[in-house]
Amino acid sequence: SGAPAAEWGGFEDNMQSGGSAVIDMENMDDTSGSSFEDMGEMHQRMKEEEEEEAEGEAGAGEEEDGEFLGMKGLRGQLGRQVADQMWQVGKRQASRAFSLYANIDILRPYFDVEPVQVRARLLESMIPVKMINFPQKIAGELYGPLMLVFTLVAILLHGMKTSDTIIREGTLMGTAIGTCFGYWLGVSSFMYFLAYLCNAQITMVQMLSLLGYGLFGHCITLFVTYNIHFHSLFYIFWLVVGGLSTLRMVAVLVSRTVGHTQRLILCGTLAALHMLFLLYLHFAYHKVVEGILDTLEGPNMPPFQRVARDIPVVSNAVLNTTAKTIALTL
Repeated sequence: SGAPAAEWGGFEDNMQSGGSAVIDMENMDDTSGSSFEDMGEMHQRMKEEEEEEAEGEAGAGEEEDGEFLGMKGLRGQLGRQVADQMWQVGKRQASRAFSLYANIDILRPYFDVEPVQVRARLLESMIPVKMINFPQKIAGELYGPLMLVFTLVAILLHGMKTSDTIIREGTLMGTAIGTCFGYWLGVSSFMYFLAYLCNAQITMVQMLSLLGYGLFGHCITLFVTYNIHFHSLFYIFWLVVGGLSTLRMVAVLVSRTVGHTQRLILCGTLAALHMLFLLYLHFAYHKVVEGILDTLEGPNMPPFQRVARDIPVVSNAVLNTTAKTIALTL
């Protein structure tokens, strides 16, 4: 009984060792199978990754090609739409820059003034200021000066018609407009440049306004003296009315200029130009215009007329002698 028991124990040990070997084989088989499956999955994943990378590179190449062709304007509706929008925006901006309404908006602040203010400024242009220790205020508008320039043009045309000037080939409005606007713009520009050199605190718009309102005295003087032809009356108006308007401008410039020499140069130049221009309009303007017309159109010759001409005495004697000779011959 002891030997069978021992044999049985050895058999059990062999069975246990064989079972463990079988289990190990199974485990080994499972491990090997899972490793083969993992290798297959890894291989498949590597293939998929390579395909994705190839597709990504192809897509990137197509996008680069598309961008290049889009910059050249050869592909896609998006590029054309963007180009059309840019063209429309540029066209609108250009039309807005050259439109009349936009220009009117730019000039509107300089003409936005009430008639009551214009009337008050016309009266102030004849009253010289006394306070020159601080800068005097100058209206920054151009409506009043522009109307005064046109008024001066109308007065000059009226003076041409009431004088002995012969108007040929239409009116002389172009000459009057050129003279008045040339003086207003030209002298204003020159005085602004001189004020800049003399360090006067004044802008170009203020200079145009100051000189334009200064023409109010010229308009009054010429309107009165063109209808009442007395030289003494003109000199009185020239000194009083023209002098008051000139003193007003001089006082304003003095209040805005520092330095006695600068004040003397600036104010003396303005006073001389303003007063001499009034003398020119009264005495020399008509003669200068007549000279220009004679130069351009020729002298004012009377129209051609047919008149009977007298036969000279020598011709009569020759005719009488010839008639007598023919009669004696016959």
